[in-house]
Amino acid sequence: MSDSAFSAWIGRTEEAHDQLSRNLVKRIAATLGEATPAHGEVLPPLWHWAFFQEPLAESGLGEDGHPARGGFLPPADNRNRMWAGGRVEFFQALRVGGEASRVSTITHIEEKHGRTGALLFVTVRHDYLQDGVLALREEQDIVYREPSPPKASSGEPLIAGDWREAVTPSATLLFRYSAVTFNGHRIHYDWPYVTETEGYAGLVVHGPLIATLSLRAFCRANPEARLRRFAYRGLRPL
Repeated sequence: MSDSAFSAWIGRTEEAHDQLSRNLVKRIAATLGEATPAHGEVLPPLWHWAFFQEPLAESGLGEDGHPARGGFLPPADNRNRMWAGGRVEFFQALRVGGEASRVSTITHIEEKHGRTGALLFVTVRHDYLQDGVLALREEQDIVYREPSPPKASSGEPLIAGDWREAVTPSATLLFRYSAVTFNGHRIHYDWPYVTETEGYAGLVVHGPLIATLSLRAFCRANPEARLRRFAYRGLRPL
């Protein structure tokens, strides 16, 4: 499909409602090794990604474990879907236990050609509200790419920074994060699928998990900082 064909999806919106249940918050905290916030306390940064997930039956999923193509997002048949990056603005804290809503709008679609072939970039804006007040505004970048053998990591040296935190993502962490975010994408937990079908060297770490751990590291190093904006971009699979 061409850009003009995909452009019909620009402007599409959908709305979701959820309770920021403390039971689910407990599971996120256990997954990340954190203390559990009490009812009414602030939901930690980026934990909102565990909520507002559509509970699709397995029959509504594709072979890769993602929701079947079509619906709110463009179909992009026969392409692999990846979370490429995004930007989050923080206006007001979300509170544990409260009702919240998410309004999602497709704002941009662009097709490009890269080293791996045709790439389709889709940007979705998410507005998160609680008690009718905008708490977060997020732009999520999704990329659909043609199936191809993934490139091995170049082993480039890490850029020196003011602080550093090392995390070893175990298979248990990846599985449990998939569970709490209701993410069926098999590259995160299904070893035969990710290595034999998609050709990766091992399980792939979730983009939002990397973002969550990165922002957590910043908050630990800067406990007095007030979050206003956070931007992140995935350069290669980990």
